[in-house]
Amino acid sequence: MSQSPWSHHRNPNVADDVDFEIKGQELQFVEIELDPGESAVAEAGALVWKDASVEMTTVFGDGSGGQGGGFMGKLLGAGKRLITGESLFTTVFTHQGQGKARVAFASPTPGAILPLNLAEVGGTLICQKDSFLAAARGVSIGVQFQRRVMTGLFGGEGFIMQRLEGDGWVFVQMGGTVVERELAAGQEIHVDTGCLAAYTPSVDFDLVMAGGVKSVFFGGEGLFFARLRGPGKVWVQSLPFSRLAGRMMAAAGGYGGQNRGEGSVLGGFGDLIGGNR
Repeated sequence: MSQSPWSHHRNPNVADDVDFEIKGQELQFVEIELDPGESAVAEAGALVWKDASVEMTTVFGDGSGGQGGGFMGKLLGAGKRLITGESLFTTVFTHQGQGKARVAFASPTPGAILPLNLAEVGGTLICQKDSFLAAARGVSIGVQFQRRVMTGLFGGEGFIMQRLEGDGWVFVQMGGTVVERELAAGQEIHVDTGCLAAYTPSVDFDLVMAGGVKSVFFGGEGLFFARLRGPGKVWVQSLPFSRLAGRMMAAAGGYGGQNRGEGSVLGGFGDLIGGNR
C-alpha cells in the first residue's frame, strides 16, 4: 500500500494488527489489508469491495468473539448493539487464501474516518452511538450509560453511547472535520453537545449552562454545553450528521428550523432545550 497521512503497517508480533489506509477527503473509505487468517469486523452494509479470497460471514452480535460460544453470550452482544441503535448483526471478513488480500469499507455520511489503536488510548473509547464503522477482530462493542441524569436528558447523545474495548485498531466515523484535544488534569473545554464525537474514560463529562436567558433564547446554542474535564483525550466533530440533515429538511420545508445536534431522550422538547431546533 502507498503511504498516506492515515496508514499503518502491521506489527508481526501482534495478532490481527492489520495494515490499512484511509483514502479520500470528505467522502472517505478505509482499505484494510489482511494476512492469511486475519479478520476485520464491520457494520452491516459498510462494504465497498473485497478480494475474492476474503470470505464474508454475518454473525449475531459484535463479532468480537469475546462473548463466549453459547447462545446467551451471543444474545448479550447483540442486545448491546440493539440498545445503541445498531443492527443485531455484524459482518466478519476473513482472508482464507494465500499472500495479501484487501477489503474496503465506507462511511455512510460526509466526514472523516478516524483510525484509533485502542491499546494506545487505554483500551477503551467512548463515542457517539452510531460512530463504529469497522475494526480488527477482537474489538468489543458495548454500551456506556451516562451516570448523571441531567447529562443523559440534555447531553445531546442521550443516556446511551458506544463503548469500544480491546487492544486493536478501530475505525470510527465522524461528521465534518475532526479535532483531537488532549486535556491535562483539571483542564476544561466546553463543546456543543452534538459536536462531541468521542472521549477516553478518564475524561469527566458533564453539562454547564450556555449562558444567561438572552444567550439561551437568542444565541442559537441551546441551554447547555458539554463540559469535558481532563485528564484524557477528546475528539470533536465539526458537523454532526443530524445538523446537516436538519438544514436539509429545513430547506425542503420539513420544519422551520435547523437541527444542530444529536437529539435527546426527551424527543422534540429535548431538542428545543438543547438548541437542536
